[in-house]
Amino acid sequence: MNLNKVQLIGRLTRDPEVRTTPSGQTVATVSLATNRTWNDKSGQKQEKSEFHNIVAWGRLAEIIGQYMSKGQEAYFEGRMETRSYTGKDGIERRTTEVVAENMQMGSRPQGSGNYNRPAASAATGAVAGGAAVTANQNAPIAEEIPTINLDDEKEEVKIEDVPF
Repeated sequence: MNLNKVQLIGRLTRDPEVRTTPSGQTVATVSLATNRTWNDKSGQKQEKSEFHNIVAWGRLAEIIGQYMSKGQEAYFEGRMETRSYTGKDGIERRTTEVVAENMQMGSRPQGSGNYNRPAASAATGAVAGGAAVTANQNAPIAEEIPTINLDDEKEEVKIEDVPF
């Protein structure tokens, strides 16, 4: 039995980059930072960050490009893929990425001013109407956090369509 499944929760290190392939397919790339803390043998607190390159296709890519921004918390679920490409200098390189299949948006960074951006509806891809109103107007507005499931999409991605 084989399993290739990745689950990551972290923060975006940059705004998503969204492109369209020559065949018209949308692709988004994001970088996600995950942190780990532990105490070493001497009791000193240690921290390490890992950076993950994530690629999303189709409607999920459009939603990521439209609603996500640097510093935002996010959950990604997908699979690991390694691919080869030839750099501009003519040298062949390999890269390993997480191909996102599901995604959930988390909280935005403090002070981002983006609390009024509407959330996406996973079922229809439509924008939900406005944010909830709270009694305290200075409090952050609660957001709907959609779940994106691309199991229904059957379009196959061709390697020649990858723009990078």
